[in-house]
Amino acid sequence: MATIKPFRALRPVPEKAERVSSAPYDVVQAAEVRRTISENPLSFLRITRTEAEFENGDQPLPDQVFERSRENLQQFINHGVFFSENEDALYVYRLKDGDHQQTGIVACCSLDEYESGLIKKHEKTRPDKVKDRTDHLLAVRAQTGLILLAFRGSDKIRQLIDRAVQQQPIYDFCCEGDVQHTFWRIDDTREWVDAFESIPSLYIADGHHRVESAEVARNALRAANPSHDGSEEYNYVLAGVFPAEELRILAYNRAITELNRLSEEDFLSRVAENFIISETADAVPSGRGQICMYLAGKWYSLRFAVNFVQAPDPVDRLDVTILHDYILKPILGIDDERTDERLSFVGGKDAVRRLEQLVDQGTSRVAFSLFPTSMNDLLSVSDMNEIMPPKSTWFDPKLKDGILIHLI
Repeated sequence: MATIKPFRALRPVPEKAERVSSAPYDVVQAAEVRRTISENPLSFLRITRTEAEFENGDQPLPDQVFERSRENLQQFINHGVFFSENEDALYVYRLKDGDHQQTGIVACCSLDEYESGLIKKHEKTRPDKVKDRTDHLLAVRAQTGLILLAFRGSDKIRQLIDRAVQQQPIYDFCCEGDVQHTFWRIDDTREWVDAFESIPSLYIADGHHRVESAEVARNALRAANPSHDGSEEYNYVLAGVFPAEELRILAYNRAITELNRLSEEDFLSRVAENFIISETADAVPSGRGQICMYLAGKWYSLRFAVNFVQAPDPVDRLDVTILHDYILKPILGIDDERTDERLSFVGGKDAVRRLEQLVDQGTSRVAFSLFPTSMNDLLSVSDMNEIMPPKSTWFDPKLKDGILIHLI
């Protein structure tokens, strides 16, 4: 069963919600953060990426950054930008991007269920990133952004959502990329809680570092609380919970700064040991099993030419795994994609343009455009308690930070 818990949200007054809302903390480059907060002092990036408020070139200590985050959040409350709900509630959240639409709920989910494996993961986390978000969370005493959870579809939950969206929304605004964000408040939550009890598992789609940080923070607060009884808000993590079939995954591509001392000709020769290579005008793979590679101003199609002795498991058959196992690791010497500084990840709708730009400007030597990992792949890997290569999925559109906050 999946436990969802209504919560007493801290949220912006409706007339300021659009300006407050921000992209997740980890998808915005530093220069864009600085530009955004200079143009819009209500941006929630002032709480999640507070380092950008310090003078360019300054090296503030982490404690100074997190203390400023806490102060900024308190100022937003004191100045009437945010208010606290009087009662616990759930929220329905719809994102609409052109023909794509996804509708789920915002609720608190049990960290005990994450710990026991009922909330399933598919990605490893980096200790440095977990520590950064844990320290931020403990400083502001709030979960400031949503993890993205998926569940296999349920007729009952779909009916509840269809009924909820007939009401008047509490927020309805359009942000960058013409994505419409609409929220409804649910006061009568019993049916919703009961409906999720029939869901056997939830799956982390995006936000592994956030949920891991919430668990580490919970452990610290629990250890410091002699009256701990399990009902405290820190035992739960804030999440957007969506039907898996409605989520959209874009490719998460790779760019590498050097060819591991190989010439371009030698590199192509090494790649040809396991792939059929042909020049192409296409920068995006036509389907699974094809990788597009950009090298020296040309796009190449790579077709994997290895015959498996037996059917590969769900991880081995992923294009991101094939790229790692047959090119990145053996040819370019990249063992750990999470930490190797020669490798950068490029996702989003304009990823191909940025891949070409990185190579054409000399920032990278080679780039790889991948076919998106499917939601079925993610569910299968998670069900087998296996781990995907890092940055295997780019979920789009991104959930907004700063609209619903869970105080702990």
